[in-house]
Amino acid sequence: MAPGTTRAAIAAACLALFAARPVLAADQALIDAAKKEGRVMWYTTLIVNQAILPLKAAFEKRYPGVTLDYVRNDEGPIAIRLLNEAKAGGGQADVFDGITVNVALKREGLLAPLAYPNAADYPAEMKDADGTWQALLLFVFTMGYNTSMVKKEDMPKSYQDLLDPKWKGKFAMNRSSSAGAYGFTGNILLTMGEEKGLDYLRALAKQDVFLSDASARAILDQVIAGEYPVGLMMFNHHAEISARKGAPSAWLPLEPVPVAYDAVGMLKSAPHPAAARLLIEWLLSEEGQLTLKDADYLPALPKVPAMRPGMRPEDGGFRATWMRPDMVDPMMPKWSAIAKDIFR
Repeated sequence: MAPGTTRAAIAAACLALFAARPVLAADQALIDAAKKEGRVMWYTTLIVNQAILPLKAAFEKRYPGVTLDYVRNDEGPIAIRLLNEAKAGGGQADVFDGITVNVALKREGLLAPLAYPNAADYPAEMKDADGTWQALLLFVFTMGYNTSMVKKEDMPKSYQDLLDPKWKGKFAMNRSSSAGAYGFTGNILLTMGEEKGLDYLRALAKQDVFLSDASARAILDQVIAGEYPVGLMMFNHHAEISARKGAPSAWLPLEPVPVAYDAVGMLKSAPHPAAARLLIEWLLSEEGQLTLKDADYLPALPKVPAMRPGMRPEDGGFRATWMRPDMVDPMMPKWSAIAKDIFR
C-alpha cells in the first residue's frame, strides 16, 4: 500500500471513530489517539503573539504530549495553499480558520463534517448545518471614534444620521474589504433592500467618506491620532483595547450591526485527525473561549463574557446582520462591484 493511501486510510478510520459521536467532553479514547499522533497543524489567520501563542500554551498544558504547530498567513494565501495542497494529494494542515475560506474548501469537498460536543451552545447562525465549520470568535463592526474630538451624545445614532451635512468629510473607511466599503455596502443592501440601499449609498458617497487602503486597525489608529473624528466598519474590540490603554477611543453601534466571524474546521485529509478534533473541541469549549477572551478577542460562545459587557449582539441588545460565510461568499463580487462604482 502506498504511503499516501496508508495515511488516507488511517484518517478515514479515525474520522469514522470520532466524527458522528457527540460527547460531553473530550473522552479518553480521543485523548489517547491524539497523544499517539503527537501533534496537530493549524493554518490560521489569527495574530501569533496575541492569540496563537496563548492558545498553544493553554492547549499543550491541558493535553501534554500533543504539540500544536501552526502556519500563520492572511486568508487568501491560506485558501490558495490549502487548495493547491489538496490538488497535490494532501498537505500538512489538520485544522484551519478564516472568514470565508471555509466556503471554497467545502465546495471542493475538502472538509470533514464533525459533531462537536457543545455545538448546541452556539446559535444556528454561527455554524454550518452540515457541521463542517463553526464560529470561533466574532468580529463586530461599529463606528470607532475619537472621544477628544466628538462627544458620545453628538455621535450619529442611525445610518440616516451619517447623511447630515455636518458630517461631510468626517468619516474614514477601508476601501476594499469585508471590513470596509464592501462589507458596509452588503449590510446596507441586505437591510434596506437594493433600490433604497443604492440610493442611500449614493447619498453617503456625497459625504466625502475618506477611503483608505489601510487595514481597519490602522484606520482606527488614524482616528485616535486625530486625522478623522470617526471610522466606519471598525472592529469594536479594537476600539475597546485602545481605550483600555488610555487612548481617546470608543465605539458605537449603528443598527443593524454587521457581524462576521472567524470560523474553524477540519480537513478531510488531516494527517492527525484525532488531534485535530481534540484541538477544535478545546477551542470551542469554555476553556478555549476564555483563553481567546483573555487574548482580547470576542469569544463566539455566548456564555463566555466579552472583555466588557455589551460588545456582542446577544449581550449588547443591538440588532445584527449576521454575515455568514456561506452568504457573504456568493454576494461579495456584487457588493465589491457596487462599492467600487459608488465610492470612488
